[in-house]
Amino acid sequence: MKRFGMGTIYARRGHLVAISLAVLFIQAVSSCTGVPPPEDNPTGLSGTLRLLGSNTMTPVSAVWAGQFMRANPLVSIAIYGPGSSAGIAALIDGTTDICQSSRPITTSEMALATSFSVQPHQIIVALDGIAVIVNSANPIRELTVEQLSAIYTGSIVNWLEVGGNNTPVVTLARQGGSGTHLFFKERIVQMEGLPMNDASLEYGSGVMLLPTAAAGIIETTRNAGAIFYLGMECVTSDVKVIGIKRTRASPAIMPAASTVRDRTYPLVHPLLYYTNGEPAGLTRDYIHYCLSAAGQAVIAAGGYVGID
Repeated sequence: MKRFGMGTIYARRGHLVAISLAVLFIQAVSSCTGVPPPEDNPTGLSGTLRLLGSNTMTPVSAVWAGQFMRANPLVSIAIYGPGSSAGIAALIDGTTDICQSSRPITTSEMALATSFSVQPHQIIVALDGIAVIVNSANPIRELTVEQLSAIYTGSIVNWLEVGGNNTPVVTLARQGGSGTHLFFKERIVQMEGLPMNDASLEYGSGVMLLPTAAAGIIETTRNAGAIFYLGMECVTSDVKVIGIKRTRASPAIMPAASTVRDRTYPLVHPLLYYTNGEPAGLTRDYIHYCLSAAGQAVIAAGGYVGID
């Protein structure tokens, strides 16, 4: 699985994306994947775009932005990844041109947007699989959705209970403002779509909430009992990815481009851009590039799954 080498820098720092760092993303992707940068062919476009929201989407947005700015030298694009909820709030209050979100806008957020005369327009730009990781020394190779739910609600507190070592489970999750946090709660904690679905279930009180995917990898690497979830493109060789079974009788499925594309992997979700109404002007041109063959090639190079 190919990944952006600079992704953890963005995840750890969460700072405004500078043009120089975006160019580093381009060089990294081009050198290790064979995807060439666009030719220097100025189109006359100029202006500034602001993208704010999902931490999961920040690395790929940075590559798209870097490619787009190289092809359009008079364009400046700034990206910030505090979380999907912050991005939607910024769209509503008019402080971002594009909200990047790893979850759909909620009914209450849509109502608030309407009250401010904002019309969120959703665009699916990629697909992503959420990987579940454990410490590399953990012998566990697979878990059912029901077992994962019990771990994250606090019903299972020792790895011995699911066939592992006699080690306390250290349960890690993303913070509440993260779209991945909400998606995982619905699909795993509450077991959405399964006969045992229980919408009243919540993360247990002992779950440690972390601000970024990078923080989760660091903690999982150094803690033998840790378990965490993150976008599959952010996984490193320092941790172990486990397979997920929908039920006890189901096969264990690993996150991969093929299993995300055909939706056999249980944790697949779209990555979204939101604009206020139909995108226009520079925003439209940038999103058009993201959805183009060149833009979707960048996604494949980074471990994401492009849309058909």
